[in-house]
Amino acid sequence: VQLQASGGGLVQAGGSLRLSCAASGRTSSYYDMGWFRQAPGKEREFVAAISWSGGSTYYADSVKGRFTISRDNSKTTVYLQMNSLKHEDTAVYYCAAGAGGLTIRQNEYKYWGQGTQVTVSS
Repeated sequence: VQLQASGGGLVQAGGSLRLSCAASGRTSSYYDMGWFRQAPGKEREFVAAISWSGGSTYYADSVKGRFTISRDNSKTTVYLQMNSLKHEDTAVYYCAAGAGGLTIRQNEYKYWGQGTQVTVSS
């Protein structure tokens, strides 16, 4: 499975961005998907996850109510809609695919994308 993340950029605080993660590979539609982020000088952290069916989602407390994870009908593209962005959301965002359910544990995700930079100016 190959993952390609896109959609990052520079946005003012309070603004919005939508990240996309396109998955390719024969079984890519059957994986649970997650978004993680890594800010400068910090460890990579969980942001959100969605089940392979799209029926279940899970969010980190820091983004709950502001971010929405979804996937398209083909289940091969996952989105992260980010609203009311804050300066502390600045990070490189990574998408990942795994079969371990809606988990925050990074080692449960087998495949990782290359990351896309999100910068929120205050």
